[in-house]
Amino acid sequence: MSAEEPVTDLYDLRVVVERIEGRSVCGLQPGDHIDLTESSRLTIPTGRHFCLYALAACLPLLPAKQRPLPPEDWLARDCHVACPDPDERVILRIERTARRQIPTGELT
Repeated sequence: MSAEEPVTDLYDLRVVVERIEGRSVCGLQPGDHIDLTESSRLTIPTGRHFCLYALAACLPLLPAKQRPLPPEDWLARDCHVACPDPDERVILRIERTARRQIPTGELT
């Protein structure tokens, strides 16, 4: 990366099952998680799974949570997402795990 090449600061994220207020039909448990790194790499721990509907609930927020946000932005303060299944009521937490600089030309 040259000194003149522009870079973008992005956070790596972890989406964690914080709690389940209903019954877990999908098989998730508190502590289950997925990681989003390097702007677009989604990983699930080996031998685990993650509910597609829970993932779909948080996907629209992830690109914004990856970027630095001003403290007055509501998304900087709020980190919880609810799965849309009313019987399960899975509550997810989006955490920032690391900050990295990525050459802007390499971003999708």
